[in-house]
Amino acid sequence: MKKLLLLSLSTLFFISCSSDDDGQPEYVPAAFENGILITNEGPFSGGSGSVTYVSNDYTTVAQNIYKTVNGKSLGNIVQSMGFQGDNAYIVVNNSNKIMIANRYTFESVDSITSGVNNPRYFVESDGNKGYVTNWGDPNDNTDDFVAVLDLRNNTVSTTIPVAFGPEKMVPYNNKVYVAHQGAYGQNNLISVISGSGLEGTITVGDVPNSMVVSGNSLFVLCGGNPNYTGNETAGSLVKIDLSTGQISDTYNFGTTEHPTNLTMDGTNLFYALDGKVFKLNSTSVTLPGSDIIDGSFYALRAKDGLLYATDAKDFASKGSLKIFDLSTNVEIQDFQTGIIPGGIYFND
Repeated sequence: MKKLLLLSLSTLFFISCSSDDDGQPEYVPAAFENGILITNEGPFSGGSGSVTYVSNDYTTVAQNIYKTVNGKSLGNIVQSMGFQGDNAYIVVNNSNKIMIANRYTFESVDSITSGVNNPRYFVESDGNKGYVTNWGDPNDNTDDFVAVLDLRNNTVSTTIPVAFGPEKMVPYNNKVYVAHQGAYGQNNLISVISGSGLEGTITVGDVPNSMVVSGNSLFVLCGGNPNYTGNETAGSLVKIDLSTGQISDTYNFGTTEHPTNLTMDGTNLFYALDGKVFKLNSTSVTLPGSDIIDGSFYALRAKDGLLYATDAKDFASKGSLKIFDLSTNVEIQDFQTGIIPGGIYFND
């Protein structure tokens, strides 16, 4: 149950604070539920990442909410975030830690500072168990691992050695599927984790960067090796039957096409390619699908007929969150975020 006994939408109040970004006063809600949370990586060479909040009714936008509530910054770089119960697990990559806050008040709860090394992404599975992908030394392809967290006491209970470059994960039916994008190199594997061990791997296309589950299938979008590697390969969309762990279909892009940011709403798949957002029907895939929106976006999430897209702009100044109505493909909202908005999360 949400631990906001004294707060509700009907009693939501606002407090005045000073924004670290521009020194201007802004109103920050006392509760951050029923809205969108954006993780902002922050400047790579120094400073801190942050989290932006946008209410579902679009009336409230609050920047740097963790620091506003707790009086301290998250650290450098805010890579991603995941939820378990009332808690948000905020993965801070360069600072080698996971900051834990109540997802509705953003008050600090705990932190994990040991047992992780270059942490990337968090998912919850089996209630009291969490998983965090770790690169270790990104120049060493032999020290990558997935940390298994005991969420009852927020400690690392064990680690699972995996192939290099583990990134995003999808939990499904008591297993966790890990995409190995390749860290500073390129990889082409999906690791399958069950409990506290590695069950096996599935070879997919080069540079798997995003995944979604549809029914009993896992769709894996692979970007392919970029041109600068000297071994450019085509992007692909790989469909895996989760009942067998076998690839059921592979759909190939052109050699110079490198798609990213797969997301899903209903039966429709969406992804980014060459400055456009494309739409596919997951039940009848024909590439590339229909290009529906123009724009070079850093992150995409689709939900309930809306597409949420972040623009990192020049990767040094404040970014933005744009919201599109997928019935018309028209932009309906545009909000300022922090620097390098890399993750979109729904806090309902």
